[in-house]
Amino acid sequence: MKLIFAIVNGDDSAAVSKSLSKHGFRATKLASSGSFLSAGNTTFLICVEDHQVDDVIGVVQRKCHHRKQFVPSTPTYGDSVGEVNAMPLEVSVGGATIFVTAIERFEKL
Repeated sequence: MKLIFAIVNGDDSAAVSKSLSKHGFRATKLASSGSFLSAGNTTFLICVEDHQVDDVIGVVQRKCHHRKQFVPSTPTYGDSVGEVNAMPLEVSVGGATIFVTAIERFEKL
């Protein structure tokens, strides 16, 4: 058996959850946040047989999309009177980060 940790952007969470359910995969959802943007994510915990790992990853991959987002940047120079605000930064967000680990035992009680 394998335990899949799939960390997805909050904007994609509902679509991933619905698609996992539609394909017969049970998942536990945890609210999480990333350290870079402190943006809301959802971490899915999914336990499956070894041969189902690629199927789960495919479901997540089809529902998670990269997108561009502007984030405020901090001032890099100037003083309190003539402070210059730096331009917002464009960053790529979305997609998914997936970890797959072996699991010895799984029980649903």
